[in-house]
This record gives sequence, C-alpha cells and structure tokens, in this order.
Amino acid sequence: MNVEEIRDNTAGKILEFSVPAIISMVLTAFITVADGFFMGNYVGKEGIAAVNLGLPVIYLYLGVGLAVSVGGVAIAGMALGSGDRHACNQVFRQTIATTAVLSAVLSVGFFLCFDPMLAYLGAEGQVAEHFRKYYQIMLLELPVMVVNSALGMFIRGEGNPAFYMKVTVANGIMNVVLDDILARCFTAGAAGIALASLISALGSLGWILYYFWKKAQVYSLGRFTFDREVCVRGILNGSSEFIGEMSTGIAMFAYNLVIMRKFGADGVTAFTIVGYVSYLFSMVVVGFGQGASPLVSFCWGAGERRLAARIRRKSNGYVLSAGILVFLVMAGLRDWYGGLFVPNENVRAMAAGGMVVFMTSFFFSGVNSITSFYFTATGRAFESAVISFSRGLVILLACIFLLPSLFGMTGVWLAAPVTEAVTLGITGGFLWRETNMQKR
Repeated sequence: MNVEEIRDNTAGKILEFSVPAIISMVLTAFITVADGFFMGNYVGKEGIAAVNLGLPVIYLYLGVGLAVSVGGVAIAGMALGSGDRHACNQVFRQTIATTAVLSAVLSVGFFLCFDPMLAYLGAEGQVAEHFRKYYQIMLLELPVMVVNSALGMFIRGEGNPAFYMKVTVANGIMNVVLDDILARCFTAGAAGIALASLISALGSLGWILYYFWKKAQVYSLGRFTFDREVCVRGILNGSSEFIGEMSTGIAMFAYNLVIMRKFGADGVTAFTIVGYVSYLFSMVVVGFGQGASPLVSFCWGAGERRLAARIRRKSNGYVLSAGILVFLVMAGLRDWYGGLFVPNENVRAMAAGGMVVFMTSFFFSGVNSITSFYFTATGRAFESAVISFSRGLVILLACIFLLPSLFGMTGVWLAAPVTEAVTLGITGGFLWRETNMQKR
C-alpha cells in the first residue's frame, strides 16, 4: 500500500478494502437474522422477543471491543504509514490482549448478575426462559466474537481483507448448518441456537490464529510491553464507536420499554423483524467504514489530508447509493418479508406497514456513520463522538419517547429517520469547518 497507488485509483482501493469487509460484516449480521428465523419458526415469537430484550448486552460487548480495537487499528495504521513497524506491532498485540481481557471480565460480571439482569429487563414467563437458555451460552460466545472482530480489523489493516472474508463466509455457513441441526432436527430450542453460534465462533478463531501464526506479513502475536499512554489514546480515539454501540444498546432498551408498554409483545417482535433489515444495512455501512479507515489513517499519517478527505467523500457516495438500493428492494418485498419469521398476521402487518417509514433513515445514516469513522481514523475523537452521541442517544431517545406519544406505532418507525436527518446537519457542520480549514 502506498500513497500514489491510492491517489491514482482511489475508488478501486476503497472497493478492494471495503467489499471483503462488507461481505464479512453482512454475513456476520446474517447469522443474527438466521438465528431470528430459526428462533421464530422453531421456538416462537417469544424467542425472538427474548433475544431482542438482551440486545443491549450484545451492544455493550461490541462497544467495549470497538472502543479498544478501532482506536488501536487507527494508531497502528498511522504508525505503519510513517514506517514504524515495531510500534504498530506492539499496538496490535496490546490491543488484542486488552480486548480479550475486558470482554472476559464482562462475561464474568454478567454471569454473576444474571438473575437481577432478568428482572431489570422485565423478562417473564416463556420470554424469561428463552432469554436464560440463550444468553447463558452467549456469555461464552460473545468474548470470542469480539476478539475475532478485532483480529479481523488488523488482518484488513495489513492489506489482506479477502482472508477475513473467507473466515466470515465459513463462519456463517457453519452457523446456519448448526442452527438447522440443533434447532430443527434435535429441537434444542434457544440453547441450541446459541450453541451453534459458539461452535462457529471458536472454529473461526482457530483459523484466524493460524493466519497470524503462518501467513501474516506485518502483525504477529507474541510478547509486548504494555503502554498505558497507547491504551488510553486508543480507547479515547475509539470512544465514538463505544458511544455509538452503547447508545444503540440504551436506545434498544428504550424502544423495548415504549413498545412493550404501548403495543405489547407483537410490537416488539415486529420491530425486531424490521430491525434485521436495519442491522444488515448498518453492516454494509460498517464494512465501508472499516474498509476505508485503514486507507484514511495511512494517508493521514503520510501527510496526505486532502486524499484522506477524498476517500471519505467517495465512501459517502457508496453508502448513499446502497441505502437507496436497499430501500427500493425491501419496499417491494415488505409484505413477503413481514411474514417470513413468525406465522402471525398481526406481526406481519405491523412489520410491513412500518418498514418503508423506518427505512427512510438509510438516506442519512450511512453518511453520518462514514463521517464518524473518518474522524476516528484521523484521530479526531471529539467530532466522531459528537456525531455518534447525537444519532445514537440524545436525539434518538428524545424521538423514541416523544414521537410514539404523538403518532402511535408510526412514531416508533419515525424515530430513526428523524434522528438521522437532524444528525446530518451536525455532520455537515463539522465537514464544512474542515473544508474551510483546508482552504487556508
């Protein structure tokens, strides 16, 4: 990877790094959708509701993992761009070790507090039973998932995104096959679906570790000297991603609270089904962000700030086009999709009716997300954090609690597009300021 190559073929380089990342992220999201399909068809709508009630837990893991790994990848990428391979390798080793330790601590904490967590989330009856069976196993799977994701970022960072894509493809296929065997053939229910995820994640981890043992060109596992300054810098630099995931978790809890009180379990199930589309699209956006970030960091570290901005603009164009495409396709398939997961007419009608309104957020969310990735990749944590905090918590929570009171279930679907549209104004302000500064 060199600056001239990126300058001469900016669009091609973005796609070279992003397409494998997108495939990896979409397949990762597809695992969640597949789990939802098997949960809905072989466990019931209570199973889907149980998984959705625990999503804030998953977002906490993702937030901690991203806070450490995204910041670490940015620091390592800038060190690599400046030619200091020893420094970037030390950052890599410290980042992976920190991610593993923190995610394991989370699992121990959640295991010790499982019953209070069930009461706090308001899970009762069959929902509580499915929640317990599913998440007791997922507490083992989630640290493995987080470490796999962190290692995958560094694989892409050293210029081999296709390998991690292959790992993710294999992981997705294995997960779906095991879901079918355990949930359908052996009727293992929610526990079987969670066990399928754990086995698949462990298999992927083994393949990734083999890569760093035999094939890696830049990064290698081994001893390192813990650098407190690098740790703090990395976490601060990745703070926007942590805020984004934590905000999503808090928002999900708020969504569940409002929908459960006003519209019941059918409303939560319908929202979850629509949320799968949003999750898949967000993984496309994250794939572009993770693919473009190493290029941005490399160019920024090499002093090519205008080139870094060009990468951001082209990436924004790609995610906007993807948002329009997903909107058009799913708008046409909304009736079929609404009944795919649960054979319940009320749930199908609610999901199909709200999908078009909810998906208008895709016209804005991609640009907001890519710009946040851009600011993180260039070491400007404040701007990135403000965007993430606005779209993931402050504005969104206001919309979640206000709009359903005014417009009923339509207000639930409106919360996301209104939030993203308002946040786009904040994003535009930061970019306008950057453009003016570069002209001086």
